[in-house]
Amino acid sequence: MKPEDHISTYCTYGEAIQSQTASRLGIPNIPNDEQLAAMKYVATEIFDKVREYLNAPLMASSFFRSPQLNGSVAGSSKTSQHMKGEAIDMVCYGRNKEIFEFVRENLEFDQLIWEYGDKEQPAWVHASKVPYRKNRAEILRCYHDQDGNVRYVPFDL
Repeated sequence: MKPEDHISTYCTYGEAIQSQTASRLGIPNIPNDEQLAAMKYVATEIFDKVREYLNAPLMASSFFRSPQLNGSVAGSSKTSQHMKGEAIDMVCYGRNKEIFEFVRENLEFDQLIWEYGDKEQPAWVHASKVPYRKNRAEILRCYHDQDGNVRYVPFDL
């Protein structure tokens, strides 16, 4: 695929594979056919629906991550759904809480994570969805503990 090709109505292939970390470190970040199919599913079922709801620009701050790239991203889980193309991190300046609430209240998802930020706004919203099993509807909050370690806890705000 070419970077300008769309994987869904609002998301291009280039947006889905872009990574500043991959560019800086020279890490290839190209999905295989199975990963690309999962990305198209998530883009259509999550990203596009959020974009239509917001009626505003929406950024995929992280979507697909090759295993090598994922290992280079601080705080990334070794089992991250980003490596399968099943997860997307979304940002819309000043509206991240709105994204989180829309997904939680209106969409089917596997995981929904309030990533960092504060009690008013997450820094970004992580959402995943899978077509091959029942989605867990797991809602978490991610933060750094007092020692700087990344922690995931059941959503509690």
